[in-house]
Amino acid sequence: MGLFDRFSRRRSGRSQASPEDASYLANWARTHVGVEAYVEPQTTVTEVTVVLVAADGEWTRRRVGGERGARKLGEDLHIPVYDVRKTGYPQRMRDHDARRRIERKRERERDL
Repeated sequence: MGLFDRFSRRRSGRSQASPEDASYLANWARTHVGVEAYVEPQTTVTEVTVVLVAADGEWTRRRVGGERGARKLGEDLHIPVYDVRKTGYPQRMRDHDARRRIERKRERERDL
């Protein structure tokens, strides 16, 4: 083992999500309407992740064990899978976040 090996990022050869993450994503997809998956690339900070986006723009993100894991998850859940580098995020996701920011601001103002 080299001096910096313990600090290097562990590269996992997994091609599936962890059982907990897969279960969470499957449950989330079942309880929301019009779900689509968007695969996010690996960065220096995070592994490959998938963002599930519902028809109303609500979303969730989890690690999926690589791009193959994300594609398999999409097949298992019978939902479309997109590469966020090619398609970008859907507008409904940004709209949902904007609505939530407005709601939180109104709640804070109400509490004052």
